[in-house]
Amino acid sequence: MIVADTNLITYLLLAGERTEEAERVFEADSGWAAPLLWRSEFRNVLTFYVRRGLLSLEGALEAMDKAELLLSGREYLLESPRVMELAVLSGCSAYDCEFVALAEELDVPLVTSDATVLAAFPKVAVEPATFTKTGRA
Repeated sequence: MIVADTNLITYLLLAGERTEEAERVFEADSGWAAPLLWRSEFRNVLTFYVRRGLLSLEGALEAMDKAELLLSGREYLLESPRVMELAVLSGCSAYDCEFVALAEELDVPLVTSDATVLAAFPKVAVEPATFTKTGRA
């Protein structure tokens, strides 16, 4: 199992230049987990795509359905103290720290392309390409 951030989920489900990379991560480990926050973040991404004419509303709803199925049974509500502690100590957003806190709680890597998170949490966060080579942070 891994914790996948919203960008990785997006890369997997919306075709783009990083889709193949996300597919390799999924092939290496298909057990993706995320904090419940991912839903709101992904809805925001989908809304952006629809507003820019890159995706129809129907296409966005289909992508949301696929994402919900992908993460079914592996969505977590996190306690605020650890998330806020991580955010204050690292300077990262509380949003990002929800993913970090979950990875810590589950003792699995957080797979992300977010340079700020990668720099702040090198023991937990790992780039997709590194993960597919090593399977671990």
